[in-house]
Amino acid sequence: MIATTRPEMSVSEPTLYVAFELGKKEWKLAMTSGFGVAPWLRSVVSGDWRGVDQAIAQGRARFGLGAAVPVVSCYEAGRDGFWIHRALQQRGIRNRVVDSASIEVNRRARRAKTDRLDALKLVRMLVRVCYGEKAWSEVRVPSVGDEAARQVSRERTALTQEQTRVINQMRGWLATWGTALPRRRTGAWWTTVRDWAGAALPLAVQARLARAEARRAVLAGQIAELDAQQQAAVTTAAPGSAVRQLVQLTGVATTGASVLLDEGLVWRAFRNRRQIGGFLGFAPTPYESGESAREQGISRAGNNRLQSISIQLAWNWVRWQPHSALTAWYRERFGKGKRSRRIGIVAVARKLVIALWRYVTTGVVPAGAILKGARPVA
Repeated sequence: MIATTRPEMSVSEPTLYVAFELGKKEWKLAMTSGFGVAPWLRSVVSGDWRGVDQAIAQGRARFGLGAAVPVVSCYEAGRDGFWIHRALQQRGIRNRVVDSASIEVNRRARRAKTDRLDALKLVRMLVRVCYGEKAWSEVRVPSVGDEAARQVSRERTALTQEQTRVINQMRGWLATWGTALPRRRTGAWWTTVRDWAGAALPLAVQARLARAEARRAVLAGQIAELDAQQQAAVTTAAPGSAVRQLVQLTGVATTGASVLLDEGLVWRAFRNRRQIGGFLGFAPTPYESGESAREQGISRAGNNRLQSISIQLAWNWVRWQPHSALTAWYRERFGKGKRSRRIGIVAVARKLVIALWRYVTTGVVPAGAILKGARPVA
């Protein structure tokens, strides 16, 4: 979720503003004391917190600020994650993690871009934001526990994609010999496959298939291990927990519920359905200028993991929740034609995620939904 921006201080309160431009080898710190004050730039070795403390002390002295003057900082979200944010907070610094895609840029032809220029621009924008201007969007920082918990679902997604890639590779290799991958594969199945002429595959091809099958088996074992871990987490969760609530709904399995919650259905603290739609990327993008008005489609600039799992959940919902109001709406509006159904499922996914968010936060069951173990109302 993208956090909102609110003024933190009065105009008269002295403050040191620090913007971090993070690099692999060094960090650039741009500092200023407010509007109209030329920023000052310092460089420290990446991860050198003693150097950061010294640079901030030098910045206070340069701008005539006392040692007790508060420090506000920011940096762009990226490969370093949130540990820097936590380290800054531990030092008593109020930090903001900025969504880099929301930073305004000059669209005229080519523009100069260096770490120095980025840091100077970032600190000027930080001053504007601290006084209430909406100059960028901020990233909601998860707790340590929430950030660690999502590693399981993300690893499972990566392993599943890798498994699919290996299987597709084997299909491709076999296609070059005029045959196909058997549906049932047990033991040394590659030795039983025959090519277009009915002959056994060459030994080199069999050896390659054997190694690929070994990789696929390892991936399948790791996926099964993660599935068991997710199932154990659901079993041991409190009866009123969000994950237990979600898996009680017919059509919502452990994996789907885990991804939804790990990616922030609850901890991102959405306040309304528009924020959920924006985070999903399933939000409309109208174009209106003068007499011209058209719809450009959905933005798709959202969380890829949530997008993919929400589409899967939507198809499962339509199948396993035939009596729900959402399924009835989908069939009435998009039930004609394959293309229409594929377009409409995106709308179902958005509405479904919003309904599930309301369910886990307020306890309101989606209209007409069936809980596991309950009989549908005739």
